[in-house]
Amino acid sequence: MKNLGIILIVVGAIMMAITGFNYVTKKEVLDLGKVEVNKSENNSVSWSPIVGAVLLVGGLVLVLTNNRKKIL
Repeated sequence: MKNLGIILIVVGAIMMAITGFNYVTKKEVLDLGKVEVNKSENNSVSWSPIVGAVLLVGGLVLVLTNNRKKIL
């Protein structure tokens, strides 16, 4: 569980720093032999930094509870 907690901490920190990304898709609209018409669309994927904070806190809880079990 400690490894999962560390992964959640790292992913949560990254998601808090980077709140989204953009990508471009190209679609072929018309193809008449040598003539082609393509359309480019900009798409964005975004998330709230709160999601990253929740993952970060969840990872911290997993790491800290794992350490407590070893002490007892």
